[in-house]
Amino acid sequence: MPADESICAPRQSPYVLTFSKPTIELFEAALPTLKEESRQCIENLLSYRARHTQDKFPRSQSAAVLVPLFIGRAGDLYVILSRRSASLRQYAGDTALPGGKVDPQDITVEDTARREAFEEIGLIPDRDRVPLLCVMEPFLAGNQMVVTPVVVLILDKTMQPSLNESEVTSIFSQPLASFLASSFPFHPYRAPDPSMSYHTTIEWEWSGGGSIRIHRFLTGRESDGVKPVFGFTASILIYVAVWGYRRAPDFEFQPPNAPTQAQQIACALLTPSNPLRVACEREGIDANMMAASILHTLQELKSGPGLIEWDKCGQDRKRLTEGLIPQGIDVTKRDIRNNTHEQQVMLKERQERHLEVEGKSGERDDTGLRNGQNEHKDGNAKL
Repeated sequence: MPADESICAPRQSPYVLTFSKPTIELFEAALPTLKEESRQCIENLLSYRARHTQDKFPRSQSAAVLVPLFIGRAGDLYVILSRRSASLRQYAGDTALPGGKVDPQDITVEDTARREAFEEIGLIPDRDRVPLLCVMEPFLAGNQMVVTPVVVLILDKTMQPSLNESEVTSIFSQPLASFLASSFPFHPYRAPDPSMSYHTTIEWEWSGGGSIRIHRFLTGRESDGVKPVFGFTASILIYVAVWGYRRAPDFEFQPPNAPTQAQQIACALLTPSNPLRVACEREGIDANMMAASILHTLQELKSGPGLIEWDKCGQDRKRLTEGLIPQGIDVTKRDIRNNTHEQQVMLKERQERHLEVEGKSGERDDTGLRNGQNEHKDGNAKL
């Protein structure tokens, strides 16, 4: 997930650029077993357009994860997940998606996600054999890191994993549609522990008001020491599945008072001590303006066509006019107004000085003109 070396780097163009995508015909030709539901899911992901991929977040607090999909024998879509090494300092042993911080050489977040997947599980960054489906909206991880999911589809079934054992212990797959279900969706041979529910949630109180629901899904491999899919990874996979299959999960994703990802990122940007805002200041990015831009886009999102109803949860209009985030936006607007007023005063002073100078110069010019005219008249008289 982004590298510290880029902290002092000069300003540069946004590292999230235009992403080229293949057509659905390519997948239909390469995957003859493709189910209609899977074909439609791929087509929906290909047509997905994120609204914040052009926002320039600070590189030192930016990261990307790869969501590697493939088609199973029966034509269903699966996602590859990894079991993190127990020796890692953070999130040891967790079930995760391959990913990491943006490095200085990464031009786009797609580059970051592909590079990290190659380093962790040996997934070759070949855009023909592993084409891009979409780049999703960014998520906020740990209340300080902006993480962008990059969804790809593995076409070449001959590709073999090569695990970096210092980071990954093992990899496995899970049906993408399983993240829309609240009951155990797997084959009977992988029977769940009857004492454990397949899908559970906990509520986490958000600092800006309201609460965030954290999801947990069993993998069916708990007896082998594999941890459930939990928290940040679970939220990303729910989001990808919903936009892919274009249907709501059979559980409530977030409570009505939950902040959206855009609101969470905006709040982090407006909190003085938050590492995301500190990184903005260090890299010469206006955090206030970025927060205002993100929330302005959120307002547009509410009136946009073709939204899935569940995706509107947490987008309470009242929260955009009350509470911490709007206070920050008010501060932003006030700063803009103050700056504009100062600029107007300075401009007025410059204009007054300019007029004063022009007036004096005009007097000299008039005098010179009159003298010239007199001389001209004298000359005429002499002639």
